[in-house]
Amino acid sequence: MSLRALQSTFAALVARLIDQAVAQGFEVTLGDAYRDPRLHGEIGVKLGYGHPRSAHKNRLAIDLNLFKGGEFLSSSEDHKPLGEWWEKQHPLARWGGRFSDGNHYSLEYAGMK
Repeated sequence: MSLRALQSTFAALVARLIDQAVAQGFEVTLGDAYRDPRLHGEIGVKLGYGHPRSAHKNRLAIDLNLFKGGEFLSSSEDHKPLGEWWEKQHPLARWGGRFSDGNHYSLEYAGMK
């Protein structure tokens, strides 16, 4: 699958992810989705924050901020039900709770340098 096609798949899955978060009783705000290489470096280069090979640089990751009762939920454990749901949506779906970044939802891309 081309990167562009995978990005389209990811965008459609993110819409479902947000709907699922609401269905699970969360309020949602958006965090990082795209990390511009002019600020964060090309794939494999670390500038600013984040991993040098961040899926955000390929538009294949989003960070979601979850709230319940107006309270920000910051732990990976808070995201676990949603993260486990996400992992079942596509064979390339990855949840950041597996590497201590619970609000991170992404698709793996084999063409990542």
